[in-house]
Amino acid sequence: MSASNNIEKKWYALRTISGKEQKVKQLLEAEIKNSDLGHYVSQVLLPTEKVYVTRGNKKVVKEKTRMSGYIFVEAVLTGEIEYELRNTTDIIDFVRNRENPPKPEPVREAEINRMLGAADDVIEGVDEGVNDYMVGEEVKVISGPFNGFIGEIEEVNREKRTLKVMVKVFGRKTPLELENSQVERE
Repeated sequence: MSASNNIEKKWYALRTISGKEQKVKQLLEAEIKNSDLGHYVSQVLLPTEKVYVTRGNKKVVKEKTRMSGYIFVEAVLTGEIEYELRNTTDIIDFVRNRENPPKPEPVREAEINRMLGAADDVIEGVDEGVNDYMVGEEVKVISGPFNGFIGEIEEVNREKRTLKVMVKVFGRKTPLELENSQVERE
């Protein structure tokens, strides 16, 4: 069983049991190293992001799965490869197209690059200083109509340099779209 070198590998999304993504990734990577599967599957991608979590009084950076229930593989689906991947422990199935019969739907390269780029941004963001806010971190609004309010970061947009912060206004959580310059760490 050896893949022809002129066949181009494509990226595919596999649906997994939620919470088992890391286990599936490790299982597939072991199979790639230790069996013929390595001739057909070259990479396994599990998009993650770094988030702040509070443990006791300490804020700790933790990696969190960005797309719960999905894992991505770069593969050539010839012969039994589709069957082998689909029947790996904790994998539900490929994301499929609407053809009859449905076939595994390749993921566009641009989408994969965006996911890989986003992962790189998060890593770089930690060292950048100016744009290193993390989801789950508490910040204080220092300008605008909500000056003085304290909230928790729900979303970080590194390209636009904006944050989605949830603050309590009259006892109700309210989302604010703020620029990085409008907040400071609490």
